[in-house]
Amino acid sequence: MTAIAAPPRAPEQAPPPPRSPRVLSFSQRLSKWDLKLSPYLYISPFFLLFAITGLFPIAFTAVISFQEWDLVRGEGTFVGFDQYIWILQQPHFWTALRNTFSIFLLSSVPQLVAAVAIAALLDRNIRAKTFWRMGVLLPYVVAPVAVALIFSNLFADRFGLVNTLLGNVGIGPIPWHTDPFWSHIAIATMVNFRWTGYNTLILLAAMQAVNREYYEAATVDGAGAFRQFTSITLPSLKPTLIFVIITATIGGLQIFDEPRMYDQFGRGGAAQQWLTITLYLYDIGWGQWNFGRAAALAWILFLIILVIGLINLLVTRRLVRDDGRRGAISRTAARAARRRRKESA
Repeated sequence: MTAIAAPPRAPEQAPPPPRSPRVLSFSQRLSKWDLKLSPYLYISPFFLLFAITGLFPIAFTAVISFQEWDLVRGEGTFVGFDQYIWILQQPHFWTALRNTFSIFLLSSVPQLVAAVAIAALLDRNIRAKTFWRMGVLLPYVVAPVAVALIFSNLFADRFGLVNTLLGNVGIGPIPWHTDPFWSHIAIATMVNFRWTGYNTLILLAAMQAVNREYYEAATVDGAGAFRQFTSITLPSLKPTLIFVIITATIGGLQIFDEPRMYDQFGRGGAAQQWLTITLYLYDIGWGQWNFGRAAALAWILFLIILVIGLINLLVTRRLVRDDGRRGAISRTAARAARRRRKESA
């Protein structure tokens, strides 16, 4: 046998010389800094304006709430919690608190229910859907003062249109301005008229983001429209519902324009039938010229809104399931969608 010669070995290469460290020029450093810092510079105007027009007034109001403030000298005397104690001892405060919660419940609950129902209708394939979607937003564009003036005349006790129509069907006139409950109904109607369309469009945008394959699979499995709505749509609206409920809570507890313009005096009624906390705050600050007590009432209202908002958040998280993943129809729809994707592949 002849021996096979081994292939020649390649000559060993010398290791490459070490590279010298790269020196960045000033323009390259500036470009690197710009890439890192420019996003923060773009958003900084908002935070600067918020600090000036938001955080500073909040902090300054907290300081004033512990003082007997002198408007002439622009300074005050520290009195501790005396201003808060004075507010909590006033019968008008508890009347305003009761009226505020009454109007809030009569407006927010029907408003959210109506917004969800209207959004579900607009989410369907209907004719002229763009027209209807824009139409529900028109009441929000109307100035709140104009809405209050129109509705205060509609709900007038003697010559209002609502009482006139009720009289034509044999129903006696309703005391819209003298009875607390009916005055709350009238003011809540104004609030619902203005804000239902706004919340409807927010919920409609969330509904359109739901995967349509879930509905197709649920339809194949025999689920009706109501079952699809309760098992797919509502669970998928959890983040949006939390946002809408919290914003409705904040707006409902801070209601001012509608009760202010409900009559010609703007004092919450002769017997404080619709006196709200913001109306009472306005009267203390600009009627009695006591900014210390007004600041204390503002912070009490802030704490009330914070507590109610946290309660709403906890309740909403328990009632609305996570993103539609726990409903029976949602699980079935997901499995059917995965099956169809595998078959098509």
